[in-house]
Amino acid sequence: MTGVTRRYGRRSAAVDALRGVGVELPRGSFTAVMGPSGSGKSTLLQCAVGLDRPTGGSVRLGGQELTRMGRRALTRLRRERVGFVFQSFNLLPALTAEQNVGLPLRLAGTGGRRARVLAREALDRVGLAARAGRRPAELSGGQQQRVALARALVTAPEIVCADEPTGALDPATAEEMLGLLRGSVDMLGATVLMVTHDPAAAAHADRVLFLADGLLVDTYVCAGGADGADGAGDRSGDGARTGAAAAHIARRMRALAGRPRSGPGPGAGPDPASAPGSASPADGGRAAAGRAA
Repeated sequence: MTGVTRRYGRRSAAVDALRGVGVELPRGSFTAVMGPSGSGKSTLLQCAVGLDRPTGGSVRLGGQELTRMGRRALTRLRRERVGFVFQSFNLLPALTAEQNVGLPLRLAGTGGRRARVLAREALDRVGLAARAGRRPAELSGGQQQRVALARALVTAPEIVCADEPTGALDPATAEEMLGLLRGSVDMLGATVLMVTHDPAAAAHADRVLFLADGLLVDTYVCAGGADGADGAGDRSGDGARTGAAAAHIARRMRALAGRPRSGPGPGAGPDPASAPGSASPADGGRAAAGRAA
């Protein structure tokens, strides 16, 4: 995303949800997005994968420009190259777990037998192969969310978008879900972009982006992060590392809560921290490295 803006409304009623945001997601990385209510988190996620069209700027996925695509092309791109995990699960109640997971494949034209095989494999990866024939109402909330994750991963997408994926889960089940997201990055090479309000959830990521008033105002690279900082690749002692990262993220969120609005309001220019590849002073100015997803 380069210089992305998103304005809703017109004239005096206009609201700038994003104001010149630039960010690069390395392939095979886990990025969390945090910020106060109304900071532009969900708008960033929606613009990143073509669910919403930016007012200005450029969005490229795997080298392909999204902002100039038509509606049908965007629909096909999301179906084939993007996976979604939502807080509300969004499973079809009349379909079994296997059928829900296989639905994106069937919509893409995959044959029934092949779709069933791939759906079973995806369910097996999230530990639900034995529940393949159950409908959502017969599954717990955590199991439903795992089915949703299997559905997101079944097409081997270039990016998985998770919008508050643990918001409806109890702490133990949320931790399990975050471990599965983390594993999809470490073992399957997925690229995950997650919006969350929970510092403990964000601590599972490689990097946390902080938004305020539509601006990217801070970046925190977690221990073992994707840009090579703080011992990248070494995830030993994960519990202690995650706890320390969560505490650090919580402190930054508290600081943001008292932050005055940047700029004179709608139409203001971007914060310097929102320039592509920028990082917070605590990160030593390290830019996010790696090939863009």
